[in-house]
Amino acid sequence: MSKLGKWSRRGFIAGGVVVGGGLVIGVALRQGDRRGDVISSVTTDGDELLNIWVKINEAGEITAIVPHSEMGQGAQTALAQMLADEMDAKWSDVGFEEAPATDDYANWALGKGFILGDAAVPEVLVPTVDGAFYQVAKAMRLQITGGSASVRTTGVHGMRVAGAAAREMLIKAAAGKWQVAESELTASESVISHTASGRTATYAELASAAALFTPSPTPKLKDVADFKIMGKYVQRHDIPSKVDGSAQFGIDAQVPGMQYAAIKAAPVFGSAVASVDSSKAEQRAGVTQVVNLGNAVAVVASGYWLAEQALKDVDVKWTATSNDRVNTESLREQFRKDITDAATNGTSESDVELGNYAEAFAAAERVLEATYEVPFLAHACMEPMNATASVNGDMCEVWVGAQNPMGFRYEVAAALELDPENVTVHQHFMGGGFGRRSIADSAIQAAMIAREVGTPVKLIWSRAEDMQHDIYRPGVASKFRAAVAADGQVLAWDNVYHEKHEPAEAPVIPYAIAAQHIHYTDSPTHLPFGPWRSVDHSQHGFFTEAFFDEVAEAAGEDPYQLRRKLLADKPRHLKVLDLAAEKAGWGEPVAQGKGRGISLQESFGSLVAQVVDVTLTDGKIGVDRVVCAVDAGFAVSPDGLVAQMESGISYGLSAALYGEINVENGAVQQTAFHDYPVVRMQDSPVIETHILNSGETIGGAGEPGTPGIAPALANAIYQATGTRVRKLPVSQYDFNYRVEEQEELI
Repeated sequence: MSKLGKWSRRGFIAGGVVVGGGLVIGVALRQGDRRGDVISSVTTDGDELLNIWVKINEAGEITAIVPHSEMGQGAQTALAQMLADEMDAKWSDVGFEEAPATDDYANWALGKGFILGDAAVPEVLVPTVDGAFYQVAKAMRLQITGGSASVRTTGVHGMRVAGAAAREMLIKAAAGKWQVAESELTASESVISHTASGRTATYAELASAAALFTPSPTPKLKDVADFKIMGKYVQRHDIPSKVDGSAQFGIDAQVPGMQYAAIKAAPVFGSAVASVDSSKAEQRAGVTQVVNLGNAVAVVASGYWLAEQALKDVDVKWTATSNDRVNTESLREQFRKDITDAATNGTSESDVELGNYAEAFAAAERVLEATYEVPFLAHACMEPMNATASVNGDMCEVWVGAQNPMGFRYEVAAALELDPENVTVHQHFMGGGFGRRSIADSAIQAAMIAREVGTPVKLIWSRAEDMQHDIYRPGVASKFRAAVAADGQVLAWDNVYHEKHEPAEAPVIPYAIAAQHIHYTDSPTHLPFGPWRSVDHSQHGFFTEAFFDEVAEAAGEDPYQLRRKLLADKPRHLKVLDLAAEKAGWGEPVAQGKGRGISLQESFGSLVAQVVDVTLTDGKIGVDRVVCAVDAGFAVSPDGLVAQMESGISYGLSAALYGEINVENGAVQQTAFHDYPVVRMQDSPVIETHILNSGETIGGAGEPGTPGIAPALANAIYQATGTRVRKLPVSQYDFNYRVEEQEELI
């Protein structure tokens, strides 16, 4: 079993940032001005570095240096917006580049955002607090893009501050040049103006002088009312290159003298190479070498197709393990048994204990029980795992699309027993990440193969390899009980599940139910699991919101109205829920064979309500429309937020309808999109997204759209068919059968 995601809130706490409510650091260091540490790696002739986040060249081009990866989510554009607005720069002057994979760009803001949130820090302590989080982020080797954290942490605590500090430095430079008070100057559209004298100077003209000042860690930030770029629809800077084909993804890397590698890993996790007969493969034209990595075998050739075909001729014998007997049904039986035993024996660990739930169940008129299950899921990125590596003596270079390039540098260095300073990671765009590209396995393999062969090597995983050797979303079972009084009042909520990962609050419900017991246990498997879009929210969103509809029916309540009743003290939740219901036409009659379902999910600092319309045709479910209401506090990039809601919904819908990783004799069976299907254009529903700007703390965008689609879909299916979908995917069900027969079928 693998539990990944050390970049989480709990990871920072465990890293020693917060103990007993106070900051704890090994060495009391202020973050300080680190321009001297990075200037050689981020500037060329003619560039002036105002702080580690922004540079200006002689042509007036302003570049935001962004420490987050771009995998289609638009984070780099949104972060550049935040910097540009605080800087009072002209948007057409602003571009971005990805920060190098160095310690100087460790995600200190991630920890600060997760731990402190909006907590006020005395101005005098800000440099020390920021420095503490910087030291911890360095120690944890974090330059992570994940947890929907880019805008709400780095943007809020890094980019806005950097932009405002740069603006102040440019104003100081103009004030010194003209010998006037800073208060007499204004900044707008990349120009500093002195109204009284009519003098103006561009940022490019002032950059050299401005760079002589030390950037303030506590510049004055704008009020929302003064935003000119944040909150506006702007052109994304990554789109043109993706349209004209000039964008460089990891798989596009080209290195002189490069060869290609195809790889076959042990079919059962935990197994290893017992023997290899590569003689037939080595006789093929173009084949250079067959490399044994211990748990995998790679063929290196002059072309990828040659390597892939030659791999079929390699005869590999694998060691036997106890995992060889594992299959999908044995895993499901294990999960059910472990949660039942934990609940019965009192060995579970609690998330929530509220009120006297034992007494509430004893007094109930009706007790509902249901077990929900989700399967293991692959990430299924459009771009399969790949990396290009070159090793020369004690020096290594890697070309890859990574969600944690700094972490990759350290992991590759450890695998090759090199000094991390001798490893360079060249970052590229990613054709999908979803947490998968926070794992360095393909980069490590490429580096090890390149060292063995002695030439640069591009390693590309086949689609089958990608599916069968993923770091999966775990399969999970969750058992519920609810107590309902004779008058329909919901008295108690009990939930036991297994595999607690991140975020810790994922199984917690927002509803005002007086007695609650939410608890968990472990159920280890040989399949590795790690971050998958929305992490634990992906399963608990389905579990809790689908079961809530069962509770509503038992209470004799409309599911939307019962949610409203139990959210009376949460006006922000109510506004999102009401907006989705209003836009979807909740309460309007639904025709025979059609269904409408609702869900509400709080995740990654954002609130998302979804209403799904479905139609039953010839025993098959078609998804017609999804209405989504989202409150992310403030939409820094509205078009980006809409795009991410659509993306998250589509991703979650694919999983809910079709997603399933099956195991037979210990090995994953899925190999490609024919047996791991995703929603295609012709089956994609109309998605309507409505944004609420509550003014609360900025939340995430990349992940919050995913958790709510499965329960809203399941609830709609129930209205259309009378069948409760308690197990995913929906494709398991044959809705031509009577309701009472469904459990037997699946």
